[in-house]
Amino acid sequence: MPSLCRDCLTPFETAKRCPSCASPRVLSHPELWDLGIAHMDCDAFYASVEKRDNPDLRDKPVIVGGGRRGVVTTACYIARIKGVRSAMPMFQALKLCPEAEIVKPRFDVYSEVSRQVRALMDELTPVVEPLSLDEAFMDLTGTARLHGHPPAVMLSRLVKRMRTEIGITGSIGLSHNKFLAKIASDLDKPRGFSVIGAAETVEFLHDKPVSLIWGVGQVTKDALDRAGIRTFADLKRWDERDLQARFGGMGTRLWYLARGQDRRRVSANAPVKGISNETTFRDDTADPDILDGHIWRLAEKVSGRAKAKGIAGHVVTLKLKKANHKILTRRLTLTDPTQIADRIYRTARALYDPVAGEGPFRLLGVGISQLCAADGADNLGDLLDPDAGARARAERATDAIRARWGEGAILKGRSLR
Repeated sequence: MPSLCRDCLTPFETAKRCPSCASPRVLSHPELWDLGIAHMDCDAFYASVEKRDNPDLRDKPVIVGGGRRGVVTTACYIARIKGVRSAMPMFQALKLCPEAEIVKPRFDVYSEVSRQVRALMDELTPVVEPLSLDEAFMDLTGTARLHGHPPAVMLSRLVKRMRTEIGITGSIGLSHNKFLAKIASDLDKPRGFSVIGAAETVEFLHDKPVSLIWGVGQVTKDALDRAGIRTFADLKRWDERDLQARFGGMGTRLWYLARGQDRRRVSANAPVKGISNETTFRDDTADPDILDGHIWRLAEKVSGRAKAKGIAGHVVTLKLKKANHKILTRRLTLTDPTQIADRIYRTARALYDPVAGEGPFRLLGVGISQLCAADGADNLGDLLDPDAGARARAERATDAIRARWGEGAILKGRSLR
């Protein structure tokens, strides 16, 4: 059976240890040299960057997030063992892991590390489809002649270079389509490399929960559960027309995914339609101070991603999900595009105020859309808010200070809510 040492990258036939370096980190699979669709996901990305930059944190549980009334942005695997999860309220996380080190997020640093990882991926293939700062699909089909090695070898080399050159780790999923590659990347984290071949697809999926399907949230999961669909085996028993009648357009996609079929291509040129971030609360809340703090933090995240990409948005969107799962979406088109956190926050907060009484809410999201290049953004000013220009200049100055001295050099009071 084709095998690969993930440490020294030696290919060989089946063995428990590498014949060259004796490493036990051996990857074996019948289709190892034949598959070319991959998903790479950095391991606990923000927390890994913080541990890289502060060696004193290396063996400690680390939570990246806001103050005691904030939420967990991400947590390292030591903290996750204690039950800490992303979007969990900070007070709950500290009950589960009181010894955790709390670190404020540094989105400018994460964006720079993301660019470094992307540069390594671009060396492997021009077909890279980023999903976020820390994960992307890659299509390496047909690249063996270019590199002199099959995709599995080059992907192992990628994560090895990420570790040695950038100081973070990642997990790889390799398969014959995007759906299965993304599932595979989650099977053995951290520092995992999992393969799902074409021949084993149906058997692999048979008893797996349908919650593995990317994009199936709690509402869809509940609808599937009411239909008696809990596993892929349950789903596969349904006729395509019946799934369409029950679930609309989603039904056709479910029919194909039940059989492990995904016809979507990895697209390097898919236009970015918007930038958004959202958080789901452990407990529904209508507390205006808590929600205001979340609006600010989400606006900062959106702003950080926009600045990193050199783009701005004409439209600011606020998304709220009520306790009964009803979604409220409010949008406002600006006179000129923005990438400024303060302006995104104030616009989103103005969109929130008229619907505040409809809470409590279980989810909150902030985003920008109708994107364009950032050149010329935030230059027109605001006749109704003459101080907007001064705040924008102050934010740019703050960005420069944080870039030099770290994210914690300057903090806004509202970020601690």
